[in-house]
Amino acid sequence: MTSVAVNTYTHSVTYVADNILKSIKDIIRLSGLDPSNLVSSWDSKMRALKAWLGSGDLETVVLEIFNPNTGALITRWDVDIVYNWSSGDGSFWTDTEQLKYHIRKAGITPADARYEILLQTKPNRPDVAGWSKGKCRSTDGMVRQTLGSTIEHSGLGGSAAYWRKS
Repeated sequence: MTSVAVNTYTHSVTYVADNILKSIKDIIRLSGLDPSNLVSSWDSKMRALKAWLGSGDLETVVLEIFNPNTGALITRWDVDIVYNWSSGDGSFWTDTEQLKYHIRKAGITPADARYEILLQTKPNRPDVAGWSKGKCRSTDGMVRQTLGSTIEHSGLGGSAAYWRKS
């Protein structure tokens, strides 16, 4: 029975990690930016997501869209991780329509904008090759808009939000 629960949790981790990256790619693309930077580093991001989701150390996936000249944040998207995993709950879904609606609401970013993806983790998380601790840009003068649950697999999921100028 334990092996079934472990395999199911591993499947949940894979599903959630994959759909977080797909959602981030949609946000980048629908915001008017080129997703090639994300696509070229997909394997590294997937490896870190799976490791830290699996260990329970991932707290938030952050997509920062910023001005390349000043470094100032234009907008930011967060996917807060929810750990309510249950081997008995077989539900899984990704609310892409909700994301698309809020991406349109947030608007197109300037053509010269750049983006970075950061993974916020608990302090004593295990190391993942190619990843180090970093710091998010300031959200001073911005307001966080919460979308609610957007990705779910047996209680392991992500709840999205974005930051806009206040």
